[in-house]
Amino acid sequence: MSPGALFLIIGLLLVARVVIGLRPATIPDDKQRTAIREYLDAFIVAGIVALILMQFVVRTFWIPSGSMEPTLDVNDVLLANEVQYHLSNPKDGQIAVFAPPPQLGTTDFIKRVMAVPGDTFKVKDGDVYRNGVKLDEPYLPKGQRPNYDLEIKDYSIYVDGMALDPSRSQLPPKSAWQAPDRVPEGYYLMLGDNRNDSDDSHLWGFLRRDQFVDHAFFVFWPPKHVGALH
Repeated sequence: MSPGALFLIIGLLLVARVVIGLRPATIPDDKQRTAIREYLDAFIVAGIVALILMQFVVRTFWIPSGSMEPTLDVNDVLLANEVQYHLSNPKDGQIAVFAPPPQLGTTDFIKRVMAVPGDTFKVKDGDVYRNGVKLDEPYLPKGQRPNYDLEIKDYSIYVDGMALDPSRSQLPPKSAWQAPDRVPEGYYLMLGDNRNDSDDSHLWGFLRRDQFVDHAFFVFWPPKHVGALH
């Protein structure tokens, strides 16, 4: 539901509440009138709270592509926390909405945080290692592991043995790195769960901290997909 539609519903409820207050004869029975007033009051308050949340705390996000399948399907609708990344840094494994590098347009992306500042990271023979530990990734498409190798080393991201082109990728200068094989401060590595069909860090490099927008935490549409994101 859009904020506009919710605002309209709240307005209709307020009109009904005013009519009952000014013209009690519309519902002659006192007990019934009191009960209806209480229900209307509760719905109005709940609607106002929901509207405030939608405007300032939580927003909806529609999934336009299959890059996060099977975790998120095309046309899924999510709730995303707009406040969290103003108060705390992104964490490994979170699903985040972010502004992509400028060369990729202005439409927000959604991917999984795979490595944070200070992490080592590599993909080798279809397996993912963070800080030397092989990750268990039950969220990946069944039977489909990454068909590329990736490693952070020598102040760059190497994919299938070749360093990403700095002129076409988001890579900090060597002076901004704290170590040649770890994610630099202020940068993150993002991958889609559908690794082989995702426009992500293995193509365009690191994501800057200031590009994070929201933390996606709940799928609320369609009904068969309703549930928290982990």
